[in-house]
Amino acid sequence: MPPCEPTAAPPSRSTRAHSFNAAAAQYSASRPSYPPALLDALEELSGRPLAGARVVDVGAGTGIASRVLHERGARVLAVEPGAGMAAEFRRALPDVPLVRGDGNALPVAGAHADLITYAQAWHWTDPARSVPEALRVLRPGGALALWWNTDAPDIEWISEAGERIARFFGLDLPAEKRKAPARTELADPSGRLDFRRRVVRWSRRVPLDVHLANLGSHSAFLLTPQEDRTAFMAEERAHLRKVFPDGVVEETYDVQLIVAVKP
Repeated sequence: MPPCEPTAAPPSRSTRAHSFNAAAAQYSASRPSYPPALLDALEELSGRPLAGARVVDVGAGTGIASRVLHERGARVLAVEPGAGMAAEFRRALPDVPLVRGDGNALPVAGAHADLITYAQAWHWTDPARSVPEALRVLRPGGALALWWNTDAPDIEWISEAGERIARFFGLDLPAEKRKAPARTELADPSGRLDFRRRVVRWSRRVPLDVHLANLGSHSAFLLTPQEDRTAFMAEERAHLRKVFPDGVVEETYDVQLIVAVKP
């Protein structure tokens, strides 16, 4: 398949962020959750148990992280800017409070939170604004925790799939460039926060349709013309059928977790 034709100008960050609202149900049904080991690491690095903690989960989306935090006993307040994502959240977690807003201007009182979490969401913020907001909302000794489910590039089929995706979008990146960065330098370029890092590997087995829906729920694909997206997914299905003839895909993730405690 030839590379996806670039548009006149790349989509803005706002356009990419809001692309999820029209695909909220797909996102909720196909995106991976997070393993218990991540929550164990979160408790260790933040220095307190989640049970009873006041947690503000920002960029909560459809509630994937909010759910596991709530089930661990945290008192979760979710913050989500998108109407479609917020509606899906409320359907999934009617007992967890949610307010509309974003990390650049949190609709939360000062010194409220023991923990502020961003699951797959910090990169949509402006750290020049979201870092001071986090420090305002955190109580002394509270922690800011950011994490991302990232592909495990040392798994052969995942590496090969990454190469196909890169070619589709007209990229020519060597494998080392496709690896997830440590992200600490991206989280707070000012260096005000002292982040500690942990990587948690885990996997899940899902039907091929769910895997492809997960792939298609990322903003790059959501903003790709339907005809091109459909053609790519058909070819990807054929590739993966050879690797997983039973139609069940084993996805392996490295969760990149970074945590900084407020002085």
